[in-house]
Amino acid sequence: MKFFIDTANLAQIKEAQDLGILDGVTTNPTLMAKEGITGEENVMAHYKAICDIVDDKVSAEVISTDYEGMIAEGEKLAAIDKKIVVKIPMIKDGIKALKYFSKKGIRTNCTLIFSAGQALLAAKAGATYVSPFVGRLDDISTDGTQLIEDIRIIFDNYGYETEILAASVRHPMHIISCAKIGADVMTGPLSAILALLKHPLTDSGLAQFLADHAKAADLVPAK
Repeated sequence: MKFFIDTANLAQIKEAQDLGILDGVTTNPTLMAKEGITGEENVMAHYKAICDIVDDKVSAEVISTDYEGMIAEGEKLAAIDKKIVVKIPMIKDGIKALKYFSKKGIRTNCTLIFSAGQALLAAKAGATYVSPFVGRLDDISTDGTQLIEDIRIIFDNYGYETEILAASVRHPMHIISCAKIGADVMTGPLSAILALLKHPLTDSGLAQFLADHAKAADLVPAK
């Protein structure tokens, strides 16, 4: 399972990269605004800064909702760095744009997926990734992980190479559930990734080992 971090915060991206488990980054206009990144020139520069930190796969989202706008914007984003994956919304013109970029050899991430049918259309159009939003479905009392499972079955049935990127991951159990189902990628906040490290028995066991070591050291005669 690939681990992406869902943020535009450079410090958090670097921390995840330094941990040695980061496979990519996803961003969106909301995350950019949260970091105070506004204006096209600043946004482009920030994407480049992210690319300079990570090894590959930085999803950069188009703002346009018409075909011509998405193409122009997507090509401009792809030109920033070879690590860029153009993020396209799940709308009619978005499907057309996915096909265009697929033929051009530009990687894409189809975002705002909330049904298996949407994921199927994106895969047929040649999307590199589809991003079903697990957490947002949970927010409306719908099982987000069930959607991941449905997409997994469909993609396996027909041999689609499109990867399932579980998005809107909120906590470590989302990550574990998506891993059990067979999501290819998960993207979430640094807090959810770091929470996988934690277990009370690990903490108490380490504390006991250190305490026992200290006692043993005290029993060693001084030379």
